[in-house]
Amino acid sequence: MGLQLDIPSVTTAHVPFMALERQHAALGRELTAAFERVTRQSTFVLGEEVERFEHEFAAACGVACCVGVASGTAALTLAMNAARIGPGDEVIVPAHTFIASVLAVIHAGATPMFCDVEPGTGLIDPSSAAAVITERTAAVIAVHLYGQACEMDALGELARHRGLLVVEDAAQAHGAGYRGRCVGSLGAVAAFSFYPSKNLGALGDGGAICTDDPEIARRARQLRHLGQRRKNEHVELGYNERLDGLQAAFLRAKLPHLDDFNRARRARAELYRDGLRAVRLLEERDHTPSVNHVFPMRIASRDVARAHLAARGVETAIHYPTAAHHHVALEGVLARPRIDLPAASAWAREELSLPMFPELREQEIERVLDACADLPDAAFEPHEQAGAA
Repeated sequence: MGLQLDIPSVTTAHVPFMALERQHAALGRELTAAFERVTRQSTFVLGEEVERFEHEFAAACGVACCVGVASGTAALTLAMNAARIGPGDEVIVPAHTFIASVLAVIHAGATPMFCDVEPGTGLIDPSSAAAVITERTAAVIAVHLYGQACEMDALGELARHRGLLVVEDAAQAHGAGYRGRCVGSLGAVAAFSFYPSKNLGALGDGGAICTDDPEIARRARQLRHLGQRRKNEHVELGYNERLDGLQAAFLRAKLPHLDDFNRARRARAELYRDGLRAVRLLEERDHTPSVNHVFPMRIASRDVARAHLAARGVETAIHYPTAAHHHVALEGVLARPRIDLPAASAWAREELSLPMFPELREQEIERVLDACADLPDAAFEPHEQAGAA
């Protein structure tokens, strides 16, 4: 397998989908130092560590402001609230995404309007987004899924022409770029998640809002902290969505390694791409190279393929088995409950994610490729699958 990877070789009959303990072992001293620093300071909610992380992450994303919050969902919700998107507004959301993208719109008081995605990338289709714009449309969410940025030129042009805000959901795209610019700096405001499995993950939950708009940043800081302008002076109906100092310290320890983590992910994705045959892979574009948060493939009978891989010791995951507009939780909420979005439905029906993380070993990749090479014929024959609607 030509490319050499700097991961120790071991004998294993099992390939994990994710193995965070490998990364944490390598960073053990840095993480321990971060823990000890916070416990000495006894500043566990917001505080100096959060402020320093906000400054460092803003610089990494190429924006003026970063606001640390408690989760990626909180980041997306507060980003829209801070941008004054709320009741009476509609927000365009791609139908192939994690449900948090939708819940954030609803929690902000707005109404989600679903559009389709590109068949090759699973990313929002700008032409489909344009087709669902109404006089109430206030924003469009660009979900940078799987580690690859959306077509931001087309979305930006659409937004300018129709007077919309572009909100980036960058939960899966830490460190990704688009035509030389960093994800997080491509719209009016961006939301990140630091859930442990992300390219930049905390040792718990966390999130951040990035923007060049100082007013959005000011309102986000106020909203995350119970609507306080200063202590005990509550001027808005805010939330308790603050980032913990300990998680900020852990993120500060990991942030200098993010580019190396992403390079390692790209190297592993290259091995997959060189070795996989007969399955449909994510289309990548040169002007927005993926940071491979997830490595998806598509296959007609996903359940058959997944069972085969499990029997060969390969863990997999699905992102995501239900098209977003078909979730039971949204019944009675959507303005257009019965819509046909064929590309999103196809992704929901066929997507299967292979193991992908920076510390994945070469022999583990070889095991995955061997298992995929032996997929049974039934895996390529379409049939009804639960949750595919």
